[in-house]
Amino acid sequence: MALSNSEIADLFDELADLLDIEGENPYKVRAYRNAARSIRSLPRSLAEMVAAGEDLTRLPGIGERIARKIETVVKTGKLPQLEQALARTPPTLLQLLRIEGLGPKRVKALFSALNIRTLEDLERAARSGRIRRLPGFGPKIEALILKHLDQALEGERRYLRFEAEDIATALIAHLRQAPGVDRIEVAGSYRRWKETVGDLDILVTVQGDSPVMDRFVTYEGVAEVLSHGGTRSSIRLRNGMQVDLRVVASESFGAALQYFTGSKAHNIEIRTLAVKQGLKINEYGVFRGEKRLAGEAERDVYACLGLAYIVPELREGRGEVEAALENRLPKLVELADIRGDLHAHTKDTDGRDDLETMAQAAKALGYEYLAITDHSRRVTVARGLDEKHLRAQMEAIDALNERLEGITLLKGIEVDILEDGTLDLPDSVLKDLDLRVCSVHYQFNLSKPKQTERILRAMDNPYFNILAHPTGRLINKRRPYAIDLPRIMAAAKERGCLLEINAQPERLDLNDEHCLMARDLGVGLVISTDAHTAAGLQLMRYGVAQARRGWLEKTQIVNTLPLAQLKQVLTRP
Repeated sequence: MALSNSEIADLFDELADLLDIEGENPYKVRAYRNAARSIRSLPRSLAEMVAAGEDLTRLPGIGERIARKIETVVKTGKLPQLEQALARTPPTLLQLLRIEGLGPKRVKALFSALNIRTLEDLERAARSGRIRRLPGFGPKIEALILKHLDQALEGERRYLRFEAEDIATALIAHLRQAPGVDRIEVAGSYRRWKETVGDLDILVTVQGDSPVMDRFVTYEGVAEVLSHGGTRSSIRLRNGMQVDLRVVASESFGAALQYFTGSKAHNIEIRTLAVKQGLKINEYGVFRGEKRLAGEAERDVYACLGLAYIVPELREGRGEVEAALENRLPKLVELADIRGDLHAHTKDTDGRDDLETMAQAAKALGYEYLAITDHSRRVTVARGLDEKHLRAQMEAIDALNERLEGITLLKGIEVDILEDGTLDLPDSVLKDLDLRVCSVHYQFNLSKPKQTERILRAMDNPYFNILAHPTGRLINKRRPYAIDLPRIMAAAKERGCLLEINAQPERLDLNDEHCLMARDLGVGLVISTDAHTAAGLQLMRYGVAQARRGWLEKTQIVNTLPLAQLKQVLTRP
């Protein structure tokens, strides 16, 4: 079986990391990183495209050389250049790259100057004070490394839900080819749309003596069969993820789906409520004595307890059961409610597609508008725009809008918030834009008071509209920077600023608890993809799912408004 898109992207990311450590040409390193990002955002399987003989160079960020490498990976499951790099460099250095505060240049310095090859070596060096003496490190980096080492050494590996979806989709397609398979669903934290998952729980109903279990354990992505039974089997995939498959009776499918979707806190509340009503609830159904009252349909399980149906995203034990009893569950925002995307990049900076390609992709999604928000000049690695180049892009957008039908491009910028709280471009150009998306891209290690004041000072600028990826986190890679988020939210509400729910699967920033906080404080929000390709616009569903986990309704999301009303909101009081 060919590798999934996520697995292929991981190979190119690892190669880029190792080449970066070796000091390889930065353009080559960037090409591999761009290819990995492009591969992750593809809506189709690369294996299918290669099998169909499609021209991979038509994909954004994929040239002829990388296209040939992708074909090799699809056909052999290996990337020869990565294996060569691993042979030259200890593979444990990849572990060091996952420690917050370390990048390829610092890992190379640790490897060369201190002979550090493992996380244990790193811990000993940090505790002995040797790291702080290296150029470019210092006490803060050393303390940051120690702060996160315990989690890196002992923590359970969790996978981005985006990665898990790639795996689950391929597995389900494989299982559906078994005779007799009827219903099939992925349960657990995956179904609740948590940002990361530890494993996958798949439920299936079958007709007759289906060989679905045999097909499951012989899946070509299996590294180890942990158990193999008639109604339950467990495997470990080659990326380390465990997957469990359960065959359940049709009359119990709804009850099993409810039970295995969780969360634990939610299920405890459900069982407690059932006991109070003289009922018993488990994965087989809802019972009064020996009589089954419900089980086949999940909605009936909730209805038996006098509850409105609780969607999986809300099942976290945060008051949803009480709200369902009182018929006050929120009418959650849906993907169909989104009228446009307010954060997207083009090839003018670090995106991969031009203005018109992005516009047509947004139109195909049924959007009314799309904001073009390329980087400002401070982000030199992305070839950020200065005032001259931004004005040239603004003119190009105006010209394109004159001939576009059914979609309007908004003139915007993702402008850096500098360390002193000023914005990276002068007001003289910011005032001529439709909107400004403002971001922190450097100096993440400021103290909480300083980082908070930095953002508050930026919000004082009358041309500040949206605070992008407000906490700066990268899931599994970089922790949020320290800020007083309630204070920032209160200031945003007072000033007429908005906060972003960034839909990039490795960001999902704001997180679900912050979405709840924003809901309670009445702060205006936008859901944006931060897309760097036309295909990346399709990631909006991840941001919508995050908003749903935060109990958010359509009325709290500004980009559910028609364009005329949106423009009014974007005009600061």
